[in-house]
Amino acid sequence: MSKKILVICGPTATGKTLLGIELALSLGGEIVSADSMQIYRRMDIGTAKATPEERAAVPHHMLDVAEPQENWSVARYVEEAARCCDDILARGKLPILVGGTGLYIDSLIAGRDFAENDGDAGLREKLNADWDRLGGGAMHERLRAVDPERAEKLAVTDRRRIVRALEVWELTGKTITEHDEETRRLPPRYEAKRVVLTYADRAALYARIDRRVDAMADQGLFEEVAGLLADGVPADCTAMQAIGYKEAAQALRGEISRAEALEQIKMASRRYAKRQLTWFRRAPDALWIEWTGEPDFSAAAGKIVLSM
Repeated sequence: MSKKILVICGPTATGKTLLGIELALSLGGEIVSADSMQIYRRMDIGTAKATPEERAAVPHHMLDVAEPQENWSVARYVEEAARCCDDILARGKLPILVGGTGLYIDSLIAGRDFAENDGDAGLREKLNADWDRLGGGAMHERLRAVDPERAEKLAVTDRRRIVRALEVWELTGKTITEHDEETRRLPPRYEAKRVVLTYADRAALYARIDRRVDAMADQGLFEEVAGLLADGVPADCTAMQAIGYKEAAQALRGEISRAEALEQIKMASRRYAKRQLTWFRRAPDALWIEWTGEPDFSAAAGKIVLSM
């Protein structure tokens, strides 16, 4: 069975969804979302999820697979997305991975065997109790004694990662550094053709982000967030800390005005776009498409098809 997949990635507001659909229609593909927030149901406007009409045109996967109250790890995303990709490939179709969450994309392609799949709730509870009793400094030193390389990378206050590293050691007899090194030596799960979208002019990208945020407000972003809160979704859950949702919730509580919320969303989105660009620049052999005006999806699709 072929292991070839196509990846359309890049910063927010660069047209990934529409280009993915264009390519799926021309190549007989199906889209697998690689967005850490689009997995959540009822979070549509603030995540710029594909519309019902777009989903009707091309099969989409990994959308609306979790409730907002759920916390999804990278490992769980990889497990579910790989199942989707393998099914698409088995049916002779092309999986087209579309999204801006670089860690999800890289982890899925690499097929990493995440150590968190081997968790033990009882041991983790014991280690957390040790943290409460002894403090972060003592737990950090405990990790340093068995895995000095990982300890050097972690702050003394990084409770979750220190506890996790100690859990892996006690469960497997291997350090998490050793585990990660073994994983890196594994051959990749998929043969990926990566395409990165961006704008030649950073100011043009930021202007597009600003317009998208204004459009989200017009489409009902604040009403979407109000509905989630009214349905009992906790304001402090992971999903509600996403850009757009956190700020809208603050406005709904009267902590800031709606105009202030929109400005904060724009600023946070620009910063996120900058981080995404930094991440995707590390991708080897990626085909970069830099828009200089309004995106020409047909021309870009043609260029991508010729490069495959």
